[in-house]
Amino acid sequence: MKKIIKNGTIVTATDTFQADILVKNGVIHLIGENLVDQDAEIVDVNGCYVFPGGIDPHTHLEMPFGGTVTKDDFETGTIAAAFGGTTTVIDFCLTNKGEPLQNGIKTWHAKSKEKAVIDYGFHLMIGEVNEAVLNELPSIIENEGITSFKVFMAYKNVLQADDETLFQTLVTAKKLGALVMVHAENGDVIDYLVKKALKEGKTDPIYHALTRPQEIEGEATGRAATFTGLANSQLYVVHVSCADAARKIAEARENGVDVWGETCPQYLVLDQSYLEKPNFEGAKYVWSPPLREKWNQDVLWNALKTGQLQTVGSDQCSFDFKGQKDLGKDDFSKIPNGGPIIEDRLSILFSEGVKKGRISLNQFVDITSTRIAKLFGLYPKKGTIAVGVDADIVIFDPSVERTISAETHHMAVDYSAFEGMKVTGEPISVLSRGEFVIKNKQFVGKLGAGQYLKRAKYNEQLQVQENKSVPI
Repeated sequence: MKKIIKNGTIVTATDTFQADILVKNGVIHLIGENLVDQDAEIVDVNGCYVFPGGIDPHTHLEMPFGGTVTKDDFETGTIAAAFGGTTTVIDFCLTNKGEPLQNGIKTWHAKSKEKAVIDYGFHLMIGEVNEAVLNELPSIIENEGITSFKVFMAYKNVLQADDETLFQTLVTAKKLGALVMVHAENGDVIDYLVKKALKEGKTDPIYHALTRPQEIEGEATGRAATFTGLANSQLYVVHVSCADAARKIAEARENGVDVWGETCPQYLVLDQSYLEKPNFEGAKYVWSPPLREKWNQDVLWNALKTGQLQTVGSDQCSFDFKGQKDLGKDDFSKIPNGGPIIEDRLSILFSEGVKKGRISLNQFVDITSTRIAKLFGLYPKKGTIAVGVDADIVIFDPSVERTISAETHHMAVDYSAFEGMKVTGEPISVLSRGEFVIKNKQFVGKLGAGQYLKRAKYNEQLQVQENKSVPI
């Protein structure tokens, strides 16, 4: 059915203006003043912002980790995402060494089939580079539309790849037009520090942070950026948590290296002290990289404002406190890494960023949607409001005040990482390709309505050389 979204303030990455939107056949058909169509449903959004649907570039839905599996799957995870104003997620597809990459892709298609309520795509993990992998990658890009590859520099003996694998992936990605993503921590040093701490009887959650100091996140980030420059390739650093890593990205960009940085809401508003909560409550905040000392938050906000970090993902990776996190009750290294973030990404960034003057309204849209669409081969179909693009639209009330709580969230997990946090602004209604998924804060979507997205190559998508900002 056709819809006219009336009386809202449309906000894109570059413009803010009053206009109506006519939605027809799943796309934005017309934008203008006082639009009329006898057959259209009228959606009056007076007093609200109209944003392009949020794109979350970093989720782990139904992912095995540490002997268990993340609690939110493609059903609960995408429903929660939609409540939070996200209309597209890009999930990480894990692979196993010695097996065809296609095996992992088939597994992820099976996980998502007939479950997702919003559109989705996949990143592909690269754990080794050999002739079989190199031969498989071109067809994966062509047939699956997977144009981003992730390399882990951490989780020794589990996910970690060596430097040769990372460098070869960068060289190959340059040839194929793909974007390489890295989890940048020095896994070898972490492994040593963890073993040392446990030997000394240091088992509490806080030691998760103390055995992963920010210096080794900065070191790994700088190393990955150096390799990227040598390969003349392109790099996207996920979940930047600290000043050391942010500065390494800024320095690389100043030197002309094509490197991009993502941070997450948890690093912007939570800090290392949360891991010191008594009665094992600190385990709720165990993820990697860990939360940092509070002063890092100002650096990260400034990096977003000045353009040295360009996106905010959620790193959604939810585990129940009871029954999953407590696997590490007597050994912090056995606490499943990850937190429930997907639903609160936009609200936190708007409330703590826009409302407090740390970023502009247009930057908010760019950071949560537009820039992500451009980097990951989805623009302009996704990531903006313009005639001819998918009608992925968020109706956002900037005046609503609420308190984040596990009692009211829609994730399947038994706690909230932001329990008790008061925020201003929330999505009221959310449309995916012209159909309501959330309407007046109620879920009205359909399981399986989300479509798998084949994405364009990085070198085809990103044509404009970015302006480099002042180093942090």
